[in-house]
Amino acid sequence: MTKPRVLTGITTTGTPHLGNYVGAIRPAIAASKTGEFDSFYFLADLHALIKCQDPAKVHQSTKEIAATWLALGLDTDNVVFYRQSDVPEISQLNWILSCMAAKGLMNRAHAYKAAVDKNQEEGEDPDFGVTMGLFGYPVLMAADILMFNAHKVPVGKDQIQHIEMARDIAGRFNHHFGEHFTQPEAIVDDSVAVLQGLDGRKMSKSYNNTIPLFLTEKQLKKHINKIKTNLLEPGEPKDPDTSTVFQVWQAFANAEQTEYMRKEFENGIAWGEAKRQLFELINAEISDAREQYNALMEDPSLVENKLREGAAKARDKAAPLLAAVTKAVGIYSLA
Repeated sequence: MTKPRVLTGITTTGTPHLGNYVGAIRPAIAASKTGEFDSFYFLADLHALIKCQDPAKVHQSTKEIAATWLALGLDTDNVVFYRQSDVPEISQLNWILSCMAAKGLMNRAHAYKAAVDKNQEEGEDPDFGVTMGLFGYPVLMAADILMFNAHKVPVGKDQIQHIEMARDIAGRFNHHFGEHFTQPEAIVDDSVAVLQGLDGRKMSKSYNNTIPLFLTEKQLKKHINKIKTNLLEPGEPKDPDTSTVFQVWQAFANAEQTEYMRKEFENGIAWGEAKRQLFELINAEISDAREQYNALMEDPSLVENKLREGAAKARDKAAPLLAAVTKAVGIYSLA
């Protein structure tokens, strides 16, 4: 029986943080090791250009994110791990799908509508600052997915619309040119932890409240000590359910450790002690991977080789489908 194909995109903007780790990286790597799925993971460096026009940042982020996934144990022998830009078939398919995607559909994309609404609120032209990259982002995402006929695509709730758009584009193409594309399904795991950041809001680069994943021990301790708490003194009972410290603890702890810390909060543990124990818990989980990450960052050729190997595997899968698609639209040899 054919395994379900699962495709995960990883945007190459910024440095991976604890929220990325518990929300996306850790569960994805665990799923890849079960053998239940035909797993594809890609660094979405073409997508990164929509938000970031700083070449050094795009390049550095690609290196950091690839090294992170490898250091944390992604088994590249059992998955396809590649850089989006290393698979030119995706960009070719993107153009073909753009010729099938309805502009009205793109007009309804959340990111584009948000940009238009913001411009109108500020008295600007509705399309001020809107690039074709932003406008056509859902088509490139559709190409990422349909290129490999992924059955399932793990996404956050804000990305469900894009999977629906990919289904619409695939259906329209299949209607005109015959069955070539699988209808992908969005997978939203509500049980995956969404970490709070230093200020109590969702941990996000846009809020500047993250704890980078592979800080040194000293820097990790310093960041954890910055987590916002209330003014309750040692000995005063504290509410674990409204505490960022406890919420982060819970994301790294097993059931027994979670229950232990809940009781410590009820007993009035001092914030400094709670943060010290939180540091110890997190550091124990990531210290080995930190060493591996630092080694990879010192020798990026190892990372590059893994990405090139993955791209070769991805292109072996992509080339036959692209050939069938181009022939279906009338682009093929005259001989």
